[in-house]
Amino acid sequence: MSRRQRIDVWLFRARFTKTRAAAARLIMEGGVRLVHKGVPRRLEKPSVEVEAGDALMLPQEGRLVVVRIEALAARRGSAVEARALYSELDAESLA
Repeated sequence: MSRRQRIDVWLFRARFTKTRAAAARLIMEGGVRLVHKGVPRRLEKPSVEVEAGDALMLPQEGRLVVVRIEALAARRGSAVEARALYSELDAESLA
């Protein structure tokens, strides 16, 4: 498996969105920020690739969620499998 994965695919497989289209819409609306190798940026395209170790900030159920990508998935699995793909962080840890 590749060391990188499209952000829309990762969000779908990690169960942050119900569909890839919903993930793409969230990204294009400016709702997702990526911290890659310490450099933060707002994502505008769902084709941006992420890798393990990257951090994401995104809105989820009315709050801001900050997660570190721990792994990439080959498919959308169960909620337990999806939970193993990331670890939650607090926003201060990104500063």
